[in-house]
Amino acid sequence: MSFLARFVTRFPLVVLGLWVLALLLALPFARLAPGALSANPGAVEQAESTRVTRILEREFGERGDSAVLLVTRAAYLSDDPRFRVRYDAFVSELRALRGMLSVSPFDAASPLRTQSIDRKVTLTVVQLNAEDRATLAQVRRLAREQSSVLKVSVTGGQPIAEDFTAFAEQDTKRSELAALPITALVLLAVFGALVATLLPLLMGVMSITVALAGIYGLAQFMEVSTFAQSVVTLLGLGAGIDYALLMVNRFREELTTHPAAEAARRTVLTAGRSVVFSGLTVALAMAALLIPPLAFVRSMGVGGVLVMLLTVLASITALPALFVLLGARVNSPRILRITWSQNAGASRAWSNFARRVIRRPWLAVLSSSAVLLVLALPALDMRLGYAGAWGLTPGVESRDTLKAVEGLGAGGLLSAFEVVLDLQGQPYDAQTRAEFRNLVNRLEAVPGVSAVVSPFVRPEQVAGAGGLSDLVAITNRTFSRDRQFLRVTVLPEHNLRTDQVDVFASRLREVLDAQRRPYLLGGAPIGGREFTQALVDATPLAITVVLAGTFVLLAVAFRSLVIPLKSVVMNLLTVGAAYGVVTLVVQQGVFASALGIPQDVGVLDSSLPLLLFAVLFGLSMDYEIFLLSRVQEEHLRGASNDEAVVLAVGRTGRIITSAAVIMFIVFCAFISGRVVANKSIGLGLAVAVLLDATLVRMVLVPGFLKLAGRWNWWLPRWLDRRLPQVSLEH
Repeated sequence: MSFLARFVTRFPLVVLGLWVLALLLALPFARLAPGALSANPGAVEQAESTRVTRILEREFGERGDSAVLLVTRAAYLSDDPRFRVRYDAFVSELRALRGMLSVSPFDAASPLRTQSIDRKVTLTVVQLNAEDRATLAQVRRLAREQSSVLKVSVTGGQPIAEDFTAFAEQDTKRSELAALPITALVLLAVFGALVATLLPLLMGVMSITVALAGIYGLAQFMEVSTFAQSVVTLLGLGAGIDYALLMVNRFREELTTHPAAEAARRTVLTAGRSVVFSGLTVALAMAALLIPPLAFVRSMGVGGVLVMLLTVLASITALPALFVLLGARVNSPRILRITWSQNAGASRAWSNFARRVIRRPWLAVLSSSAVLLVLALPALDMRLGYAGAWGLTPGVESRDTLKAVEGLGAGGLLSAFEVVLDLQGQPYDAQTRAEFRNLVNRLEAVPGVSAVVSPFVRPEQVAGAGGLSDLVAITNRTFSRDRQFLRVTVLPEHNLRTDQVDVFASRLREVLDAQRRPYLLGGAPIGGREFTQALVDATPLAITVVLAGTFVLLAVAFRSLVIPLKSVVMNLLTVGAAYGVVTLVVQQGVFASALGIPQDVGVLDSSLPLLLFAVLFGLSMDYEIFLLSRVQEEHLRGASNDEAVVLAVGRTGRIITSAAVIMFIVFCAFISGRVVANKSIGLGLAVAVLLDATLVRMVLVPGFLKLAGRWNWWLPRWLDRRLPQVSLEH
């Protein structure tokens, strides 16, 4: 750190020149990043649904087809000539699109009802390649261009995924625009000067821009999650502004007794060390997302680690370089004077509060722990999965259209289960045909099954237009090219929510287990559950790695084994409370309407618990380090345990409060979006920051430190000799 501090303060123009160059190079790619992201979670290698997909591609000639559902609402009945003329023209336009694989009008053969009872709402099904964004864009364009005679809306796996991506990008931009002005007002209240206010905002924007360019580069080699952009923005703004706040605050203190260059150097060596340590802790926590064997989740981890490293780098290089050039002008122009927030000394209010806490430490520890545990209780009922269209708020086309499809009774089209039977080299003879037909009949009798797509269709199912050709197509899709595999598609009565998939799948497996042939069960619902299970299976290891790494880092920093253990336990309490509140609101619907969250989501996004844990555990360490480093500093100066706690709370109360308010604003801005997963992340982080900066850091931690007394700094001598020496100040 000494070399870095000397370099950035001796050559500030060089440092800033390198950052300007990096920004100029990154900006074009950062702007392209949102379009390169994906809402498709991908597949789990060697999972059952993945094996089904590969067999369908290899043996049945499937090309990754995806059903797109078009709901038409007309002023005329479906048999009215005025409707037919416009509708037939629309179907012809669809069929003429390049990349269109098939179009099934509402009156084609179908095992499902494709028009409403009043014959004014109809369903058209088209098949596209799942990767063909261009054709889907043309389908949506044609739907928008229809006249008032024919109002068309679109849904399906592809449109839902595209809406996720589009609205996630819009939510992120809107959140940035909403958070930045309010954050600027908070910073202005803290510093009172315009220049000091703008510096933290500049650092946040810089790190986000370069990190997004890195995300774009990553997207050229692997599938990158839509939520990676949200992670980058949340951490870049929240942590970036907080670190800059700490650095600016320290520089202004040093500036009162040293020239600008020396003040900047001392700032890097004191507050800069805390920033590096805090940033590495957050990066370590975000690295937990690299453990699950899922590229979709790992991309969020890469984004989080990248933005944290860039945030730390900007805070200890670009910011000190600006300090040298600005000097005393960092305190100008003076716009606002607020004695409480801009006083550099200890806060009398926070000091008095700390004294009251340590007078009754058991009350403080037990009452605050009880509050956190009660808030965490709903998390015991947490259900995870992919919410699909229900993970978007009402008013989004793909979600509202799926509601209409459900009204027709055809929602099962988006929850299709694929069954593949292995004939094991046996011919498809009369006995096999009879067994196959018996299996289809038994599957049709399963509760909740709307239809089973197989060659054994009833006459009324092929009575519509194109009945014979549809029958041939159904037969062809049933048999593999070498006649060694049989396939049937099971359609539920409605679009299954992820928490309903396991029950439905178990009913199908009961029937399939009763027949003698090997089988595989796949389809989108099974794939979604396998994705969730892969995440759940990887979570214990990921959490263990983060806890162990954090324990070691804190043991090195504070020369104690009790402090790291206390920090880990208390941070877990905060994370648990955040889990509980998110479960209560998003899954159970309590106060959901007030936050603009639909009450029919039913589950939390599969990646949410691990993502929330990584972000929360990392960020909560900021406040931990801010407070405990000051306690340690006072302790080493000879203050008693009680007085060290009181002085530390008094001196850090303002900065922790200011930092928490900024993070709270940034996180709350995400609650206003259209993607429920983003809203859930924002809600969880906002709740956690609120609890962490108040109940935990200012009540629970001081109370515990009082009770532990001299044991706070217990470290075996043999271990003390082996641990590296690190000094943290701010």
